[in-house]
Amino acid sequence: MNTRNIRVVFMGSPEFALPSLARLAEAYPVVGVVTQPDKPAGRGRQLTPPPVKVLAEQLGIPVIQPPKLRAPEAFAELEALQPDLIVVTAFGQILRQNVLDLPRFGCVNVHASLLPRWRGAAPIQAAILHGDEQTGVTIMRMDAGVDTGPILAQRPVPIEPEDNAGTLSARLAEEGANLLVEVLPDYLEGRLKPQPQDERLATYAPMLKKGDGLLDCARPAAELANRVRAYNPWPGVFFIWQGQPVKVHRARAIAECGGEPGSTLVWQGLPALAAAEGCLLLEEVQPAGKKAMPGKVFLNGARQWGQAKVDPVKGEHAS
Repeated sequence: MNTRNIRVVFMGSPEFALPSLARLAEAYPVVGVVTQPDKPAGRGRQLTPPPVKVLAEQLGIPVIQPPKLRAPEAFAELEALQPDLIVVTAFGQILRQNVLDLPRFGCVNVHASLLPRWRGAAPIQAAILHGDEQTGVTIMRMDAGVDTGPILAQRPVPIEPEDNAGTLSARLAEEGANLLVEVLPDYLEGRLKPQPQDERLATYAPMLKKGDGLLDCARPAAELANRVRAYNPWPGVFFIWQGQPVKVHRARAIAECGGEPGSTLVWQGLPALAAAEGCLLLEEVQPAGKKAMPGKVFLNGARQWGQAKVDPVKGEHAS
């Protein structure tokens, strides 16, 4: 069989998966796309399709949206597509063994880290949060574990000082798509053998929750600055000021200033939060009910800033 004519099914949901689907559809016949169901979004809570569904429909590819792929009727729909290969990029559901065994070339995954570092749901955020200087993309053959399958290829990507999860994700999505289509011909024709991961080097990046964005000023300022970058755009970082959440979009750590952790300061004309080591300089914030604004503009309306203390962990405000 000409491997360029194999039947490919793509599984993915968010924007990160779009470059992989687009490049794959240029090179192979994609006979179906499996993605998450439409979900309520926005102020009107209108049902909104995942980005992958929108692109698949533009490309004329049939779409399946099972709430749970493990349901017998969902597997039957997938089986009817008769895939020779399944490619998975940020799908959002665990694949059971019957799915892994369905295509003759198995299931291949595009993962946003240099495995075995940062297995799990949030590898991009974890790499920034922990101060990694580089991350990358991995193409692997999936097994029953969580990102434990043997590796086909990897490509490192530097993490720039100004990167947040959004900017880094965009670069990794493109690199992952490029590497995928580079690797598949050798894999499908048997010239590339998957290599097992080194379990001794494995680390895990758990799924993020909204509450993970709450700043804890008992931590070092450098760690808080990494958190701001790692959790932008989601779940976002915030602290409590006068009983209201204030989102932090951009910030940097300053070693020279300080005070009791949680104290509010003004440093070189900008608002700052004292941390365990140094302080967090707030370059762009968004008070509750308002648009994002520069830190200097925020100070104009925060007249008690520098005279009070916030407790971002408990959400209390004390003078």
